[in-house]
Amino acid sequence: MASTTATFLSTLARATASLSSSTVPCGAKVVRFLPAQTSSRRRALLSAPRAAVSGTEKAQPAPSSDKGKSKEERVLRVHNTEEFDSALKASKNRLVVVEFAASDSESSSQIYPTMVQLSRTCGDVDFLLVMGDESEATKELCRREGITQVPHFNFYKGAEKVHEEEAIGPEQLAGDVLYYGDSHSAVVQLHSREDVEALINEHRGDKGKLVVLDVGLKHCGPCVKVYPTVVKLSRSMAETTVFARMNGDENDSCMRFLKDMNVVEVPTFVFIRNGEIVGRYVGSGKGELVGEILRYNGVRVTY
Repeated sequence: MASTTATFLSTLARATASLSSSTVPCGAKVVRFLPAQTSSRRRALLSAPRAAVSGTEKAQPAPSSDKGKSKEERVLRVHNTEEFDSALKASKNRLVVVEFAASDSESSSQIYPTMVQLSRTCGDVDFLLVMGDESEATKELCRREGITQVPHFNFYKGAEKVHEEEAIGPEQLAGDVLYYGDSHSAVVQLHSREDVEALINEHRGDKGKLVVLDVGLKHCGPCVKVYPTVVKLSRSMAETTVFARMNGDENDSCMRFLKDMNVVEVPTFVFIRNGEIVGRYVGSGKGELVGEILRYNGVRVTY
C-alpha cells in the first residue's frame, strides 16, 4: 500500500504543476464555523456548528496527450440510472467519484485527463463518467442527482453521497480523492473518543511518539487542501510521530470530543506527548504545520 500512496502523491504533484500561477495558494486559511467568542461562549455555541463548505477553483487545462483511452484507464462510463445504481452498489464501501460532463463543455474535457490519471493510480477508488447530454436516460440521471452545471463531481460511499464539487481544478480533485478515499496511508483514522484515548495510551511513556491529531470537518476546503501534506509527513516522520485524523461531524461522539477540546476552527492540529496536550496549530499553512511538528519534536525552529 505504501507504493500506492507514493504513486498517488506523484499524481497529485503532477496535477498541482499543471495549475497556472494565478491559482490561489492554500496559505494559512482556516474555516471558522463559530464566531469568535470567549471560551465559555464558545462552549455554549458549539452544540450547533455550521458545517464548512469548501471553496471552488477555476478548472485549468490538462495535458491533451491524456485525452485518449488506454488499457490502464479505469473510468467506467454509465449510460442510465440502472447502470449507475448498479455501479454504486458493487463498490460497497469504496469511494466512488463520478464526473457529470457534457460533450460541448470545454471545462469537462480539460478536467477529464486528471480523472484518467487518478483512475490509474488509485486502486481503492472507483471512477464513473456520466455524459449528461448523451441521451434522455443520462439527462434523467442528472436530474435525479440534482446536476445543473458541468463538470460536476459527486463522491459516494456505500451508495450515499458524501461530498460534491463544481468548477474545480486538478489539484483540488486529486486532494478530494485522497481526503475522502483515504484507506491506505499511515494516517490513523479515528471515529470516536475511545479511538483517541486508545491511541494516546498506546504512545505514553519515554519511548512514546508525538501524536499529531488532525481535526476537521467532512466538507472543509482547507482541511482537504492540507491533507496531502499530512499524508506525506505521516510517511517521512514515521519514526518519531504518529498522525491521526478525526472529522468532527462524523458522529455525535466526535462532535462531543470537539466541544471538550474547545475546537472552534478547522483544521486544528492537536499535539499530544505522553498523554498530555502540549500545543495546537490552527490553519492550513504547510510550512507552519511542519515547523510546529518539528518544534514539538524538540527541533529548534527559527522563523
